[in-house]
Formats: sequence, structure tokens, C-alpha cells
Amino acid sequence: MSHQSLLSAEGDIYQMLSDMGHEQLVFCSDEKTGLKAIIGIHNTVLGPALGGTRFWSYASEKDAIVDVLRLSRGMTFKSAISGLNLGGGKAVIIGNSDKLKNREPLFRRYGKFVESLNGKYITAEDVGTSTSDIEFIGMETGHVAGKPEQLGGGGDPSPVTAYGTYLGMKAARKFRDGTDSLEGQRVMVQGAGHVGFYLVERLVKEGAKVMVSDINNDRLKKLTDAFQVEVVAADAVYDQQMDIYAPCALGATVNDDTISKLSCGIIAGAANNQLKEEHKHGEALVQRNITYAPDFLINAGGVINCYVELEGYNRERAYQKAEIIYQRTIDILELAAAEDLTPQAAAIRMAQERIQAVAAMNAVM
Repeated sequence: MSHQSLLSAEGDIYQMLSDMGHEQLVFCSDEKTGLKAIIGIHNTVLGPALGGTRFWSYASEKDAIVDVLRLSRGMTFKSAISGLNLGGGKAVIIGNSDKLKNREPLFRRYGKFVESLNGKYITAEDVGTSTSDIEFIGMETGHVAGKPEQLGGGGDPSPVTAYGTYLGMKAARKFRDGTDSLEGQRVMVQGAGHVGFYLVERLVKEGAKVMVSDINNDRLKKLTDAFQVEVVAADAVYDQQMDIYAPCALGATVNDDTISKLSCGIIAGAANNQLKEEHKHGEALVQRNITYAPDFLINAGGVINCYVELEGYNRERAYQKAEIIYQRTIDILELAAAEDLTPQAAAIRMAQERIQAVAAMNAVM
């Protein structure tokens, strides 16, 4: 049964919380500012739940709930597998971010809700939010990361996220082909936002043949002005001849409709929840002999950047900590091959083993 279908009837949300292992789901509402937000706290065994706040125009409130639950669960695994002392959380604000002009009242009110959780949840930037929004949130709570650099924060985490994704891509190539060189590889980057831009920069520098696609023409222009890349229409992405598919926009792009079309040997991108259904589509990729670099591992540069900020920000240290992604990707792919698991299942198992070990340690202390 899909996560979405679990929300087909009133009361099923508690079943979904149980099935996905969540600790808490918090609904936030403020009529004066128009704030409608949901905070999902998945697991806090390793530390406070850290995850960004996404501002998105959802088709329904059910879609928003499913998204925050999936994203917060992914953050638990992301922090655990990266060796961070953090749990998993995420938040969504329902609405059109582009149409909100006076942002301070809404984000400060949201900051008060974050503060009311007493440090159990630490928020940060995500799709539809920016460092200036984080600054507003930070006026009401100290439980925030990704503050502007002039305020002592790490600023935009996208360069570190892109670096980790790049390392994961190289590791997947090393596992599959015996070399981690991306020179001459045809890479389809879907999503030309901040992370996509920095990823393309690294790929072009290494000599990859880069294709890009995005529904936002301004983002595409920024990329084409800066780099020699091929632009692909959004509805033609999966029909391209490619060696590597790099989804860097929203999730669930690896699904029943797309897997049969993909010509790539590797999937390695920065988007969250790339597999629409973890087990089914993870198995389908194995059957197609497509090497999948688990998303929550290789896109962990952002949460690593935030973690370093909590310690006292140093960008060089953030890049150094992100380097764990290369070897861990190889380790997971080797584990999956040795034990007949999908890479996603192997990565989740590795993350869960760390959480269980710490939980057991805490139980006897």
C-alpha cells in the first residue's frame, strides 16, 4: 500500500505515523499571517530533529502531510548514515512562496511555533525558503540553522549539497565501471536550482557532457549563460540517451512511468525521495541493471553544513565532513550487491543499525 492511500479515510494518519515510525506531527495555524504549517518529527534518538522548512503550494492538505512525513523520515536516515548526532525532522508551509511579498510576519510567527518545541526540532532552509526567511525565524527562536553568513551562519548550503551529490555520483561510477572519472559521461541534470547549478559547475569542469532541464526559464538562462550545456524540455527528460540521471528537483521521479524509459546506468541526484515506492522501484532498478546511489546519503551535504554551523561554522570543515559520502556510497553499493539488497534497503539498514546501537547504549546508561 502506498503512503498516499493510507490517508484515504479519517483516522488513518495515526496508522501512517505508526508505520513510518514517527514520534510527533505538529499542525501550526495563524489566521492573521495566513500561516498553515506542519512539522514532522520522525526520530530523536541521535539528537534533536533537524530538517528544513519547505514552502510549497500543495494540491491538498493530504499531499502536504504525506510530504512532511516522507521528508522527515528521510532526514533521520540522512543524519544517521552521515555520522551526525541529529535526528530527523522536516516542516512544510502550505502556500505559494512566490506570491508572499511581506515575509517577516509569517516567518516570525512560524518561528514562535518552532520555539514552542523547546529544541526538539531545529529548522533550516528548503525549497521555497531562503536565508532571509531563516533570519526572520531566528528572531523568534535559536533552534535554527542556515542563518546568513553575516550573522555567523553557514548561509546557502547548496554548494556543499552539490559537492556531496557529485562525490556520490563519482562513487557510483567507481563501483559500476572501475573508474570515478566523469569525463565524457552524458549527465542529465533535472532541476536547475541552487544545487543543480553548483552540481553542473563541477560536472562541466570535469568534462562531462551535461544536459539540463527545468520548468523555470530564468534558472535555465542562468545556467546557459554560465556553462556550455544542452537544454532539454521537461517532458523529454526520460527519452534522452544518458549515462547518468541526476534528479535535482522534487521527488518521486523514479516510478512506473519513467523507469522503463531510462537509458542510464546510474541514478545519482540531489532530490529527496526519488523512488516513488522504495521497495518496488528500488527492485525495478536492480532488474534494469541501473546503479542507484541512495538520495538521502549523497544529498546529505546540506544537513552536514547545518550541523557544522551548530558547532561553530567553518566552511572548509563542512566540505571535509561531506567527503564521507564517497566511501559510504561505495560501502552501501558493495553491501547491497553482497547481500542481494537494493541500495536503498542497504542504506536504510546501515542507518537503522546506528540508531539502534545508540538507543541500546542510552538504555543502559
